[in-house]
Amino acid sequence: MTTYLIIGNGAAGNAAAQAIRKYDQEGPIHIFSKQKYPFYYTPALPDYLAGEKQLGQFTLHDLDWYEKNRIDLHLDTEITRIDPDQKVAETRQGERYPYDKLLLATGGYSFVPPIKGADADAVYALRTFDDARTIKAKAGESRRAVLIGGGLLGLEAGNGLRKASLAVTVVEFFPRLLPRQMDVPGAAILQKQLEDMGFTFYLGAKTQEIVREGAGLTVVLESGERLAADLVLISAGVRPELTLAQALGLEIDKGVKVDDAMRTSKADIFAAGDLVEHRGRFYGIWPACMEQGQVAGASMAGQDARYEGTVPANTLKVVGIDLMAAGDIDAEGELPAVVSQDEARKIYRKLVFKDKVLAGAILLGDIRGSKEIQQAIRDKKDLASLKPELENLGFDVSAWGP
Repeated sequence: MTTYLIIGNGAAGNAAAQAIRKYDQEGPIHIFSKQKYPFYYTPALPDYLAGEKQLGQFTLHDLDWYEKNRIDLHLDTEITRIDPDQKVAETRQGERYPYDKLLLATGGYSFVPPIKGADADAVYALRTFDDARTIKAKAGESRRAVLIGGGLLGLEAGNGLRKASLAVTVVEFFPRLLPRQMDVPGAAILQKQLEDMGFTFYLGAKTQEIVREGAGLTVVLESGERLAADLVLISAGVRPELTLAQALGLEIDKGVKVDDAMRTSKADIFAAGDLVEHRGRFYGIWPACMEQGQVAGASMAGQDARYEGTVPANTLKVVGIDLMAAGDIDAEGELPAVVSQDEARKIYRKLVFKDKVLAGAILLGDIRGSKEIQQAIRDKKDLASLKPELENLGFDVSAWGP
């Protein structure tokens, strides 16, 4: 009988556990989590900040789920040491757990740039429910928030604070919002829409330091501008959590290197989620974590499973704004594209082509056909013959045929 240990109770770890149990109904499964809560949907944390959802409403697997699937869940338990020769993992309390197959699904952590004053009180990063609870408590006694970082997660967190009645100012290093999901014209339309909702933006701006002044904070920009705040939220991306992987001596570059079966460089140790690099690529997105976890679990259970990569696809969950970006959005405008733009209606639709196939898309304000478009990108569908007609067709994907 095979014993499985999974370190990390996020998307990758839970997907792996489900896959293992699908193929192995008897082998003991242990999941270890540093957090105090069962598996929850991290992208819903901004809804918690806004006061629109409580933890139970975005908990994906409650305790009954683990019991039903005969999975031993160890909450508030950190694995601090792994002996790959003896095949034993050890907790901070000194408890030892033997394993046959082990999965590292330790995820990532919020990157905080080396900004002077970033360690001050009322300066936060949002990654876990405990982070969200702390930020929400501070927001309840605050009027002004400065958000450092204009990426997807940052804007959603900022919108949660806006809904909690805070005035939100965004400082973004890039000259446009959502640099990974939007090109220049699309970002301009999005910015105007967010400004109409109450956001204030400083683009192409860099934070020099954060200063405590009286009861509040001041964010000082390199330009010399000073932004008053009661709380500061830093949203500067995610970095892989590599502490255990480094101690194990695993092969690491952007993240832990894995093959298509999610195996690491050490026998019987697998990895999936925000800590891994696959075929030279680090994803850091929820769908990739789920797909990698499924493959890792199946592989651990002896199946011939393969991970072929994930087409990056993101949506912006801000009420009143529909945005989907997928694949290669060609922000620099170097590839052929079909574009439809209506600034008055805040609509921007762009399909990007590479070697006759659909390579990427931006749909802002009108996301009809987004599922079909994403599927066409995944399938590398040859749409060259339809390119001249697509705009007139209103990007009607039903015209593409099977």
